[in-house]
Amino acid sequence: MGIMCHRRNNVAPGTDQFKLWSSFSRASFRRMILDAVRCGGGVQRHKRPDQVGPINLCEPKEEKQMMKKKPAAGSDRLSDLMRLSESSENEDDVLLRRKVQMLEELKRVVKRLQSSHVDAVLEGAKEVRGLTKEDSQARSTLALLGAIPPLIALLDSDDSFSHIAALYALLNLAIGNDANKAAIVKAGVVHKMLILVNEFPNPDVAEAVVANFLGLSALDSNKPIIGSSGAIEFLLTILKNVEGTNSCQARQDSLKALYNLSISPLNVFPILETDLIPYIMNKLGDMGVSERFLSILCNVVSVAEARKAISSVPDAFPMLIDVLSWTDAPGCQEKASYILMVMAHKSYGDRQSMIEAGVASALLELTLLGSTLAQKRASRILECLRVDKGKQVSENYVGGGGMSTMISAPQASTAYSSSVQSNDRMDDDMMSEEKKAVKQLVQQSLQNNMKRIVKRANLPHEFVPSDHLKTLTTSSTSKSVPF
Repeated sequence: MGIMCHRRNNVAPGTDQFKLWSSFSRASFRRMILDAVRCGGGVQRHKRPDQVGPINLCEPKEEKQMMKKKPAAGSDRLSDLMRLSESSENEDDVLLRRKVQMLEELKRVVKRLQSSHVDAVLEGAKEVRGLTKEDSQARSTLALLGAIPPLIALLDSDDSFSHIAALYALLNLAIGNDANKAAIVKAGVVHKMLILVNEFPNPDVAEAVVANFLGLSALDSNKPIIGSSGAIEFLLTILKNVEGTNSCQARQDSLKALYNLSISPLNVFPILETDLIPYIMNKLGDMGVSERFLSILCNVVSVAEARKAISSVPDAFPMLIDVLSWTDAPGCQEKASYILMVMAHKSYGDRQSMIEAGVASALLELTLLGSTLAQKRASRILECLRVDKGKQVSENYVGGGGMSTMISAPQASTAYSSSVQSNDRMDDDMMSEEKKAVKQLVQQSLQNNMKRIVKRANLPHEFVPSDHLKTLTTSSTSKSVPF
């Protein structure tokens, strides 16, 4: 009994102790999880089941340092994000405030333009000119706010300062804005500007008007309106500068405006009503503006009346042919060859005039030394001239009775052989004449090239090509020349 009781006593405490340990460990485990979540993942353990309370693996000082470091990194990142969001919000607010301030300022400017006081309107025009000089958004906003009509109305005043302020304000409003260009022309500015230059002859006002015509004529829909208004005559007057009062800038702007207007086919007849084409033809020697002049002729040469006006100018073809030899101006060569190509293709009389003016040698030289585009155009002109020459030779051959000997029946073998021999000799003569003509053209081209090479080499003027070189040029053949 004693032994059994002893065993029972020994077992009972062990069993109770196991149960107590199991329940205690589950509670401790839950407490450890809660402490880890609250404190950032600290690891805890129990020494013995009878010891209550967690014991940290780390030392107290190290634990405090870790607790301080971990939240510091997260808080730094959070503060950075908050600062970035605040800065972006501040930038958006600043930009929004600037836009609101600019809109309020533009509204005040338009309100000044609509004022009944002349001084306020003049001040508003000056402010529009300054605000729209480099700000594209201000141009659109001012036009939407209604700045264009009061500026055009300011042209009706008697003050030249008001005229200039309004004109340059309109000029800046139209820069790079097609909608404003169309709105300005639709508001009637073209008619008022022409009245202004006729009633108030002022070089400064005229220069501002020319600048406006240049800007407004860049829009295709404005070209016919400006061309039919009589502005071409005014622009030509500024270009001629008969009185010598127009500035160089005004003359350049007028020439560019005339080029813009010549692009529209509807403006060809208004151009022909003036003496613009004769003036251009007589000024082709000026290298500074010749390319622009030739561009205008290229725009109008497709119209038959314009071709007639060009060919009717005295020495028109010699002047155009002379441009083909401007090796230092390939753009002028290309445009002159285009004009001659169109005229040669459209009119037999113009082709004959070109031949008489000596266009063949210039074209051969251009096929050798010109740009790719100029070479193609020169070759097409030569082909057109060659077809005409072939037709002329065939007509002369038929008219001379050469074909009658071929058609008539031979009476005897001797008569047949003699007719064949005469035809062969005639073919040889015709071929020899063409070869002689080509040979002569090649010689002229080589001599001209030699002179140009000597000139570019800065050799003395007494330099004369040697006899050996002359024999080489005279003995050259036409096998390599595309005729």
